[in-house]
Amino acid sequence: MTDNAQIPPVTDPQPSEWERLAALRNQLEGELFSLNKTALFDALTDAGISHVVVSFDGYGDSGQIEDVETRAGDDSIAIPTAMIEIAQAAWGQAEPERATVSIADAIESLAYAALEQTHCGWENNDGAYGDITFDTATRTIGLDYNERYTASENYTHTF
Repeated sequence: MTDNAQIPPVTDPQPSEWERLAALRNQLEGELFSLNKTALFDALTDAGISHVVVSFDGYGDSGQIEDVETRAGDDSIAIPTAMIEIAQAAWGQAEPERATVSIADAIESLAYAALEQTHCGWENNDGAYGDITFDTATRTIGLDYNERYTASENYTHTF
């Protein structure tokens, strides 16, 4: 027996409102990351800083920045107290929220943003640790990321 009835093609459902808002926020976050990065590197260059190394560590569903070291060449120097403007995406808003923050807060914000872009959930379970390096000469942010995990091997023998 054959059925000549047409089966309608399967189509992708329309994205939900949450998915639409999440996509807009992700796009805005990407644009703002680039703008915030430029503002921070301008401030670091003006302060004579050649490198910033941010050490992070997380596990057990929490994580934090452990240390921030700012360098001028081979010399360790204090983080400048200057303020800069950065912007962050807000859920459901097309326009970013702008804030004037210290350079230290801007470094922290961009460090967490870099982690979230590449390793969302880096602080969960066994977690991860590493360094995020801001290089003013190349105006790049490098991530040295070490992920922890628990392994288990099972052996069963019958004799």
